[in-house]
Amino acid sequence: MVRMSEAGAAPTGRRGRTPSADVERELLTAAEAVLVRDGPGGLTVRAVAAEAGIAPMGVYNRLGGKDGLVNALLIRGFDRLRVTVDKTLAATADEPDMRDRLLACAASYRRFALDNPHFYAIMFEDAIPHAFDNEEVGEHATAAFGALVRVVELAAAAGAVTAPNPTEVAQQIWSALHGAVALELKGLVLTPDAQHTYQAMIATVIRGLAPG
Repeated sequence: MVRMSEAGAAPTGRRGRTPSADVERELLTAAEAVLVRDGPGGLTVRAVAAEAGIAPMGVYNRLGGKDGLVNALLIRGFDRLRVTVDKTLAATADEPDMRDRLLACAASYRRFALDNPHFYAIMFEDAIPHAFDNEEVGEHATAAFGALVRVVELAAAAGAVTAPNPTEVAQQIWSALHGAVALELKGLVLTPDAQHTYQAMIATVIRGLAPG
């Protein structure tokens, strides 16, 4: 990739072309840096180009402009959420009580949101409005939800919850988790210990889904 000098001109030395995939990864890394530092409102083509050290036209050529940047970030965010839940499930494999594993996975959802508030905002709060839905983003979002569905399926198989339709139960759980996290991110938790309140909410939901 040809980087711009401080004056805006291309360097005079010749170098081999950077593979396209590497250029796109660099742009996405730059976009994430801008998102984390400046928030959704600061995510512009010009800001990302400056962060990556390339001309703004490079963002359009490689990722299709701002829509492409946002879609790529959304995919990265949903993939990270899926991996977060999957890793928690794997890490608790030796835990005999599936309710505790479900609690741990729900807690990992909160940690992801609190550790990545700007990602969460563009993923679930429409912080950067989209003019159209992107099919690839939708596939990755569905895969992230699928991680929760798998947890519910395991919990049902272990008799920890009643879930004749695991997708329906996963949606109910996600609705509760998202509602609690959204309130916390907006500073609207009115109890003294937000983490305790969240854990108590999860426990209440799981008790409500318990057989019998």
